[in-house]
Amino acid sequence: MPQKPTLDGLEQVWVARWEADGTYRFDRSKPRDQVYSIDTPPPTVSGSLHVGHVFSYTQTDIMARYQRMIGKAVFYPIGWDDNGLPTERRVQNVYGVRCDPSLPYDPDFLPPDKPGKREVSISRRNFVELCHKLTAIDEQAFEEMWRRVGLSVDWSLLYTTISDEARAVSQRAFLRNLARGEAYLAEAPTLWDVSFRTAVAQAELEDREWPGAFHRISFYGEKGPVWIETTRPELIPACVALVAHPDDERYQELFGTSVLTPLFGVEVPVLAHHLAEPDKGSGIAMICTFGDITDVTWWRELRLPIRPVIGWDGRLLPVPPEGVDAEPYKELAGKTVHSARERIVELLRESGDLEGEPRPVTRTVKFYEKGDKPLEIVTTRQWYIRNGGRDEELRQQLLARGRELRWHPPHMRVRFDNWVEGLTGDWLISRQRFFGVPFPVWYPVDESGQPVHDAPIVPTEDTLPIDPSSDVPPGYTEDQRGVPGGFMADPDVMDTWATSSLTPQIAGRWESDDDLFKRVFPADLRPQAHEIIRTWLFSTVVRSHDEFGGLPWSDVAISGWILDPDRKKMSKSKGNVVTPMDLLEQHGSDAVRYWAANGRYGVDTAFDVGQLKIGRRLAIKILNASKFVLGLAESDGEVTEPLDLSMLAALSEAVREAGEAFEAYDHTRALEAVERFFWAFCDDYLELVKARAYDGSASAHAALRQALDVLLRLFAPFLPFVTEEVWSWWREGSVHRAPWPAAEPGTGNPAVLAVASDVLRRVRKAKSEAKLSMRAEVSRLTVTGPEAELVRQAQDDLCAAGNVEEFVLDHGDELTVEVHLS
Repeated sequence: MPQKPTLDGLEQVWVARWEADGTYRFDRSKPRDQVYSIDTPPPTVSGSLHVGHVFSYTQTDIMARYQRMIGKAVFYPIGWDDNGLPTERRVQNVYGVRCDPSLPYDPDFLPPDKPGKREVSISRRNFVELCHKLTAIDEQAFEEMWRRVGLSVDWSLLYTTISDEARAVSQRAFLRNLARGEAYLAEAPTLWDVSFRTAVAQAELEDREWPGAFHRISFYGEKGPVWIETTRPELIPACVALVAHPDDERYQELFGTSVLTPLFGVEVPVLAHHLAEPDKGSGIAMICTFGDITDVTWWRELRLPIRPVIGWDGRLLPVPPEGVDAEPYKELAGKTVHSARERIVELLRESGDLEGEPRPVTRTVKFYEKGDKPLEIVTTRQWYIRNGGRDEELRQQLLARGRELRWHPPHMRVRFDNWVEGLTGDWLISRQRFFGVPFPVWYPVDESGQPVHDAPIVPTEDTLPIDPSSDVPPGYTEDQRGVPGGFMADPDVMDTWATSSLTPQIAGRWESDDDLFKRVFPADLRPQAHEIIRTWLFSTVVRSHDEFGGLPWSDVAISGWILDPDRKKMSKSKGNVVTPMDLLEQHGSDAVRYWAANGRYGVDTAFDVGQLKIGRRLAIKILNASKFVLGLAESDGEVTEPLDLSMLAALSEAVREAGEAFEAYDHTRALEAVERFFWAFCDDYLELVKARAYDGSASAHAALRQALDVLLRLFAPFLPFVTEEVWSWWREGSVHRAPWPAAEPGTGNPAVLAVASDVLRRVRKAKSEAKLSMRAEVSRLTVTGPEAELVRQAQDDLCAAGNVEEFVLDHGDELTVEVHLS
């Protein structure tokens, strides 16, 4: 035991010791029923972690430590989610580059020292190399911080979502989805981000308010103009019909007739559909391919043609759709959506087809959650996985899976149910990006040089992972790539969720380590935030349902958000995040963990520095109280005094309450029970017993050491550094490998300590009000009440703690304490 115990430097000491001793190494010899398996979230390696990550990951670590102490072999891996758009964007920003797949690989390429205003175009292979380089740097910083926080993960189980193992798992799962008919290729209208130039899935959508304007425009009908109001006049050349509600009396005569589009003179039908809104604008709308999701619904249900005008780059196509007058269209060709809108408004004003001036309006528009511009809808060929969006039987099966799960807290299941019930289509899993898991598919190329998409060529599973852009399909040679009669690679990569949805399989080494997989799958716990129930949680359930016919885990624990002091969600985009390393260095890791432990599952929590200070005070108190206890002579005697037995009985109650709370996934209630007892132990029991302990009471010494032993184990999941430090002063091994204490009430009556503490507090209060030292003498202390017999059992300790000269005890109806000061 050091002469002056301190919290400073504990993290560096114990992080190194735990790693050297393999304290948290998973014991893979244990059978499945003795394993507790955690499907840990792999954080996205695209910048720095913020305090919200520490909050939620600490809560998981608390449960992992508890499970280890109750005798489970804890499978607690961690991974890095290092592929996908966030990584690509970070590489673009850091190095000032942009990927151009048409460029050849440059083995001597070096990124500029300082990114310029214009991005340097590089080949896909060069770009991927930079992605690997930057993620390696970020991952090192992530690991350093997680070790500093005290996560008890087994670092030997570390995985990355772009590794060979992860790519093999992702490709194997996809090939099996394809073989069973759960994955399919389709050409269809697709939500498209024009900045990233990639398709976007329904789960990645975000509604944002966006400024626009209604334009009142005339179409030419047989009996005069038909006025529509639209915020997207640039899509007039993509118009395929006008639509109104079937009950709208204003347009009954128009249904079944045709009108001509302004400027372009295209004949389009006037149709009826129940989704048309009579009270919106003029009540009749143009259907364009495609302006929004409703357009897609109308197009599909009314069986309309397609007239595409917007390209993948967000600009109007250079050539007009078939049947559209090329003369006015050339004014729009190649322009951005915004510029095309401005120009067509000028043309409509000149032709007299625009009535009045555009009327400003703010409307809700779909965005990719990581994008900066409104999404467009373009027709593309994409890979999908069936998820119940168009299959009612599958939808009901997935809802049943949600009911099978144990949710913590239970009400979070509603978000899962609402998402599944609101699905409008299957899961789009392909992305037109570069740093990701490629689809293990090639296509034959016919004699005209066109790929035959309905006859995909796939590899055997024993060859995975493969990259079709560099690997050759069975029966072909490299010189047949891209030529008639040869083959071509599928150019896309999988959405990052298509890989992350397989984290239990990746971490468990599915199909590469059968012995490990059978011990850890399905997992016991999936911890995650509530905003990705619709993405990560749901998609993992889908993949497990498809492959294994069951759930990927038995329990899910949903963490809340961290809010800033104004109760707004912390996010990098808002600039209100708090980076954790400074907090860890200033307050200590145990203090930060204490703050996290006070947040309940499913509840948004405001960041509070005050909680960090309380946590540090608690850790220091553990040091000081432990120094006092261990500074006394060690005793082999038995606990015999009523007050000591009472304290141990109260401690046993705290053990019982904490254990029950942990079993109910309520770490906050567990901490409250332990902390409540600890402060009573320090403020009341230690003061009551101090004199007797200094006098060498064997009962006191034995009780104090028993209590310290149990308290260190109770606090260990929450405050791993200070508890390990104190444990090392007098115990062998690690407190984190010690067994969780058992609730053993013994023969003591916890009421003895409670009543004696109450009396002592009243004595202290009297001295404080008299502005006297706590050492001041009490000439006479009179205690009256029904608890007289309980007080008598602690009489000697009360007199010593309160410096009482004369003690008078009597029975009565209620507890009263009279303090006569000298």
